[in-house]
Amino acid sequence: MALDQGTTSSRAVIFNRRGQIVGLAAQEFRQIYPRAGWVEHDPLDIWRSQKEAAQGALRKARVSARQIAAVGITNQRETTLVWDRRTGRPFHNAIVWQCRRTAERCSQIQ
Repeated sequence: MALDQGTTSSRAVIFNRRGQIVGLAAQEFRQIYPRAGWVEHDPLDIWRSQKEAAQGALRKARVSARQIAAVGITNQRETTLVWDRRTGRPFHNAIVWQCRRTAERCSQIQ
């Protein structure tokens, strides 16, 4: 199974032992723009959409999670998330790699 966490959607692909795609599903999630140039994602939306994509791919492939031999994961560049280690709950929305809120500070560091 491949899990691809992208900028606008979560995808899951199931391959058979010959490397052929036997199940594929995707779930979009919303982009949040709190200010001009700022981009965020709700971490719970990311989690929900990835779970739904994985479940959809398993259904389409007609296999159970127990039959999966390996999982590969890709993610969306430098998107950042901070969560509470005790509860597992996010402190804030994820700051997406496209967000420009720190552009000035990054220029100063360079």
